Amino acid sequence: MDKETGYSRIWFKKDLSLSDFTGLNRNTMADHLGIEWVELGNNYLKARMPVDHRTKQPYGLLHGGASCVLAETVGSVASALVIDTSKFYCVGMEINANHLRSVKEGYVTATARPFHLGSRTHVWDIRITDEKNKLICVSRLTVAIIPGNGNVL
Repeated sequence: MDKETGYSRIWFKKDLSLSDFTGLNRNTMADHLGIEWVELGNNYLKARMPVDHRTKQPYGLLHGGASCVLAETVGSVASALVIDTSKFYCVGMEINANHLRSVKEGYVTATARPFHLGSRTHVWDIRITDEKNKLICVSRLTVAIIPGNGNVL
């Protein structure tokens, strides 16, 4: 049991690994922005995104919207990994983000950990850090769990 989240291994598929993510981003916004899956723990998921021409705003800084895309991507996929996608699918309901520090280059990494994993909603804490592990953005994502076939993985 993780002291911070109160959850142990949360994934529906017990033998889940990063190799299961191959092709997941193909032809999506995540693919367009260069988001890559980098780590899967017992109760967290990490993805990284480059700070480049696709993700910067006119001042040359990481665009807040790009941070939101990264946060919603990692949180939504984490929710899909928790549920039985042959019976349910998940969609984002609400996201908020506090942008704490700017970034001009390199990569940012988002880590999603659950606040709440209910039968109808999930709430995720997503923290985005730079390459020096400085906190760039904190985000909270609420995801609806809806009956239906949501197979994507």
